[in-house]
Amino acid sequence: MEINAVALNGELAAIEPLRHTPAGIPLLNFKLTHKSRQVEAGYKRQVECEMNGVAMGDVALAMARLAAGQEVRLSGFLNRKNRMSTQLILHVTQAHSLKENSNG
Repeated sequence: MEINAVALNGELAAIEPLRHTPAGIPLLNFKLTHKSRQVEAGYKRQVECEMNGVAMGDVALAMARLAAGQEVRLSGFLNRKNRMSTQLILHVTQAHSLKENSNG
C-alpha cells in the first residue's frame, strides 16, 4: 500500500450540521485553519493554510460535538473531493480536541 497520511493541528473554522449518507452513515463536513512555524532548508517560515475536510462514522459523531473555533488534532488521508474534481479534501480517521481543562 502507498503512503497517504496527514496529521494537522488547527482550529475548526466552520462545521456543517451532521448529516447521513443514503446508507445511513454519519457524515460531517468542516473547514480547518492551520498556522505554524516550520523549518524548510534550514530556514524558519510562517505556514498558514485552510483545508476542507470530512469525517464519517464514529469520528463524525464525535466531531459534531465540537464547535467552530475549537483547537483540534486531526489525522487521516487526502483524496479528491469527488471523482470529477482535482480539489483535495482531508478525510479524518482520528480527531482529538486540544481544549485545555481549566475547571479540572
